Amino acid sequence: MTILFIGDLNEYGRCYQRYMALKDMGHKVIGVSYMPIGYHPGITNDLVGFEIGAIKKVFNKLGYPLDSLKINEKVLGLAKYFAFDIVWIEKALMLRHRTLNKLREDKPEIKIIFCSEDDMVVRYNQSKYFLKYLSICDTVFTTKSYNCNPEELHFLGAKKVVLVDNAYCKYMHGPTELSNDDEEYFSAGVGFIGTFELDRAKKMLYLAGNGIKIRVWGNGWHKWVNKHRNLRIENKPVYGKDYVKAISATKINLCFLRKANRDLQTSRSIEVPACGGFMLAERTNEHQKLFEEGKEAEYFDIDNPKELLEKVKYYLQDEHKRKRIAEAGRQRCISSGYSHHDRLNFMLAKIEDE
Repeated sequence: MTILFIGDLNEYGRCYQRYMALKDMGHKVIGVSYMPIGYHPGITNDLVGFEIGAIKKVFNKLGYPLDSLKINEKVLGLAKYFAFDIVWIEKALMLRHRTLNKLREDKPEIKIIFCSEDDMVVRYNQSKYFLKYLSICDTVFTTKSYNCNPEELHFLGAKKVVLVDNAYCKYMHGPTELSNDDEEYFSAGVGFIGTFELDRAKKMLYLAGNGIKIRVWGNGWHKWVNKHRNLRIENKPVYGKDYVKAISATKINLCFLRKANRDLQTSRSIEVPACGGFMLAERTNEHQKLFEEGKEAEYFDIDNPKELLEKVKYYLQDEHKRKRIAEAGRQRCISSGYSHHDRLNFMLAKIEDE
């Protein structure tokens, strides 16, 4: 198929991984990035020609994000030269409904797809443009099971909502050899990779207060840099190969879910085991469906920090069992088809069902 893929096509993201997987699967994929190539959240503060600052923030808050890179114009221009079978939209909040209507007017049989790993019912994930074009989309894919309820995305205008589990990139997320320098730079007994959120921060502070040394990578942690001597805040994210190295160099990878997104699973839920890392995650029904507790991953009750502490202490001591569970988790990723390629085959089949 010929696919117009609209998303953030920087290499740090899963959007880019899906884009490349579709190409790898043999489809002709034309990409349009709504973020400037070279931008890294939390790393790149400014790029020439791209509005980052007060004006952009005001328009985002009002629900009218600026189309700084002229995405709408580029999309319509490409449609003149390519007969697209699918328009694949990955949370392009600056896209206009008029643009999509024009594409469908020119080719009535075109399939328009929306995909997002964020909770699109929450206002700060939306835009006024998104709310207008949602009803034009044939299928909406979400990793949030709540969004499939009739009173959520359907209520906002979505015709068809399909739940798809998170995935890993089979070319990136796997066991990796660590050099001595890698070991020295990334090693940790207990670690967490992710953006700051108060609930997860408090849980890790509890562990630190009980003698557990923790290393934290991610954005938004600057106010917690000196909270506790056992809590090592790197105050920067890790992407790509460094992300894989950080997982591989950590004995216990904590997996906290984002409460603002009402997560029952997250990208790390799949990526950590896929990398061969030992995962200690919040206990949810979706996690338990993906990995068997005590055999392919380990879980704790988010409202029971004592259980979290006990399991951290236990698995820090039992290296053999920790490695056995980590290996079983990786094998589950492979045998159950958790890669982007597998998920995309599922998604394309759902599109074909129409």
